Amino acid sequence: MSDPAVKERLLRLKESGILAGYRLELNPKELGYQVTAFVRVRSITGHLNQIAELAQTIPEITECHRVTGEDCFILKLFLKEISNLDRVLDKFLAHGQTTTAIVQSSPVPPRSLPLPSDANAPKVK
Repeated sequence: MSDPAVKERLLRLKESGILAGYRLELNPKELGYQVTAFVRVRSITGHLNQIAELAQTIPEITECHRVTGEDCFILKLFLKEISNLDRVLDKFLAHGQTTTAIVQSSPVPPRSLPLPSDANAPKVK
């Protein structure tokens, strides 16, 4: 596709709401974050809002998802060293129980959803 065609398509995708934004992908290890972890939080009754609010205040937490099942939240976090994990987990103990999984490797890196082909694309004005 030509540059003008790509620009026009991106504009239509943005105007239709399909394109939500752009992102910058950083290499955590190059920034000194050696540990990636997922933390599941099972809330104490009445503490859902406190957990979500707390997660927003901790810079090492890059994702927070409210989920179904026994746990209420899944958090993704990056740490400079494993010894920092206690500091983060301790903040959640007043609000529920945590379970942590340390990432060993990521065979599928973060990626975008595939764009639909023109034939299957939602109608964009």
